[in-house]
Amino acid sequence: MKLVYAIVNNDDSHSVSTALTKNGFQATKLASTGGFLMAGNTTFMVCAEDDKVDNVIEVIKKHSHKRKQFVPNSASYGAGSYTSFPVEVSVGGATIFVTNIERFEKV
Repeated sequence: MKLVYAIVNNDDSHSVSTALTKNGFQATKLASTGGFLMAGNTTFMVCAEDDKVDNVIEVIKKHSHKRKQFVPNSASYGAGSYTSFPVEVSVGGATIFVTNIERFEKV
């Protein structure tokens, strides 16, 4: 058995959750925050048999979309002079980790 951790943007959370359920996978959802943009994410934990891991990942990929977003950035120009200007960054998609499970119980 494997444990799939998938960190997705909050904008995609409902879609991923619904798709996982429709495909017969049970998932635990955790609220999380990214370190770079300090934006809200959802971390899914999905337990799956080894031969189903690729199916879980495909469902997550299909429903996690990358998008462009402008975020404020501050730059210093000279002594004490600061200007803020937006910078375009890519957000969304999914970050996925797969680990082995030594023991699994559902009580």
